[in-house]
Order: sequence, then structure tokens, then C-alpha cells
Amino acid sequence: MHATRTLAEADRLMTVCNSCRYCEGLCAVFPAMEMRRAFSDGDLNYLANLCHACGACYVDCQFAPPHEFNVNVPKTLAAVRADSWATYAWPRALAHLFANNGVVIRLVTMLSLAAFIVGFAVFNDQKDLFGTHTGPGAFYALMPHKAMAALFGIIFLYAILALAMGVRAFWRDIGDPADTRVSTSAILQAIRDAATLRYLDGGGVGCFNADERPTDRRKLSHHLTFYGFLLCFAATCVATLYHYLLGREAPYAWWDLPVVLGTLGGLGLVIGPIGLLAARWRRDSALVEQKNSGMDIAFVLMLLLTSLTGLALLVWRDTAAMGLLLIVHLGFVSALFITMPYGKFVHGIYRFVALVRYAQERRAVSGEAAEE
Repeated sequence: MHATRTLAEADRLMTVCNSCRYCEGLCAVFPAMEMRRAFSDGDLNYLANLCHACGACYVDCQFAPPHEFNVNVPKTLAAVRADSWATYAWPRALAHLFANNGVVIRLVTMLSLAAFIVGFAVFNDQKDLFGTHTGPGAFYALMPHKAMAALFGIIFLYAILALAMGVRAFWRDIGDPADTRVSTSAILQAIRDAATLRYLDGGGVGCFNADERPTDRRKLSHHLTFYGFLLCFAATCVATLYHYLLGREAPYAWWDLPVVLGTLGGLGLVIGPIGLLAARWRRDSALVEQKNSGMDIAFVLMLLLTSLTGLALLVWRDTAAMGLLLIVHLGFVSALFITMPYGKFVHGIYRFVALVRYAQERRAVSGEAAEE
């Protein structure tokens, strides 16, 4: 017996696919499936997070609708995947936030914006808030650096803790106990697979989206979003080093490394999310799990708005609009990190863990075969 009907349906599909095995060369899901004869809830959650939703198995499947077997692996695994994030959420009392994630993100964003507006009003009089501040330390004329660092430090540490606890529960449930030693080679392989989105290409031909003609546009949008986020994170890290090691305060000149990294990352987080939203709009409805559409769209929009407000702050930071733009940008950033453990962001974390498990599993099987 499985915990949910969705898991039971995934079990049925994997049993059919395990008998057919036509799609074994398309991605990592099917070779991982073939290593099993029965599927526990943990196995199905593992396979679901290993799936990159390229859609190739649906297009190639001889048992896809309207066949009576009704095999639709991408859509079913998308539903299992979204449910799994709530299953492993920490603390468990907040797991329900996944169910109405779009509403939660809007609510948290509004509260964050309101909190920063009130906070800035407390720290400053109206002249300072809507005045023009330039040069090093201009941002901190509106909000002290220590207050800003403490606030975002607490939010960031909580997000990391919640994600780590969820990953720990996921890792234990997909077949490996928490104290299992992971090989370096498996981690490196997973990094390569994740960095190149190896399994988002339908076995090499591309991702299926609007019709049966595969393209790499969705893969490119994912790359721009992923690396845009990494560049923005790198910009924040470098700015932190500037502040504490070199004693240099933000905002920095256009040519300084934090600004260059942040600008490139910001552009990636504008172009990439727009591409993802366009791809979702055009995507074949047979591949879309409608139940979780709100969570997907809310997360992409949050990334897009965070980036747009950041770029706007960069452009108009030397004007009287800086105070208002800083409030809006910090509000979006705080909302993004507060909701991070309870929204679509976690798909990247769980998918990477699944890739590590897959790399380790394949090496174990290869080792056993070599010994025989």
C-alpha cells in the first residue's frame, strides 16, 4: 500500500515501464527504475525527483493516452515530485504551505514589503527616505548595515536549516541511511549532470514542450535562471568580503566585481524566467500537472521581480527613487528566502540529491558486475 493515490498511480506506471523498457536511453529515471522490481514510496519519490520533465518518454510511449494503459510518466511524476517536497518539509507543521504556495508567496511578499516600509520609516524621517544619497554607505543611511545583516542572516540560516533537514529525511527515505558515506566520484558526477542539465534533452534531441518537435529553448532558459541565481549569490558573497575584509561599503562602482556579477546574474534572472514562463504557456497540456501550476508560476515570478527590482535599484541608486526601490527590492529578497524551503526552489536541491543517489547506485551496480 502507498501513502497516496498519486504514489499508487506512479507505481502502476513504473511497473508497466519496467516491462517495456523502450525509454531506457532517454534519461536517468528508467535505468534507475530497472534496478528495482518493486517500488516503495521512497523509491517513487526518488524517481520523481530524478525526472527532469523533458517529455520525451510521453512522446515516445506506445501506451500513452488514448491507449487504455494511460501511461503519462512526466505528468504523474510531476505530481509525485511536488507532493514529496511537502512530505519531507521541515518542520512538518509547515508542510501545508506547499499546497497553496502561490497564495503564501503573495502574502509573505506583502508582509515583507510592509515590514520594510515601517522599518525604514522608523529609522529615517521623510527627508532621508526620499532624499538623494550617493557614495559608499548610501544604502546604510536608510537602514544600518548591522540591522540589515542580522535580518537577512537569520532568514538565510533558517532557510539553510530547513532545506538541510528536508534533504536528510529525503536521503534516508530513498534508500540510504543518513550516515551512509557518499563517494566523491558520485558527487562530482552529480555536479556535472546538474550543471549541464544532462537529462533535460530527451536523450539528446531536446526538450518536448508545445508539440512533438524538440528544442533546447527550455533547457537554455533553465541554464540562464540557474547560473543567474549563482552569479547573484556570488555577487553577495564578494560584497560581504569587500565589506568585512577590505572595509569597503556598498554601493560599489559599476566596474567593481560585485556589481558586474550582480548585473550579469540579474540579466540571467530576467531572460531565464521569462523564457520559462513562455515555455510553460506553450507547453502541451498533457504534460502539465495543473494542481501545482500556481507554485511553479509563483516561484518564477518571484525570481523575475527580485531581479527586476535589483536592476532598477542599480540604475536609479543615485536618485531620490533609491529609498523606495531599496524597500521594494529588500522586500522581494526577504520573501524569496523566507518561502525558499516551501516552494519550487527545493526542486533543484532534491534533484541534485537524486542525481547523487543515481551516480552512487550505478557505480555500485557496475562494481558488482565487474566482480562477477
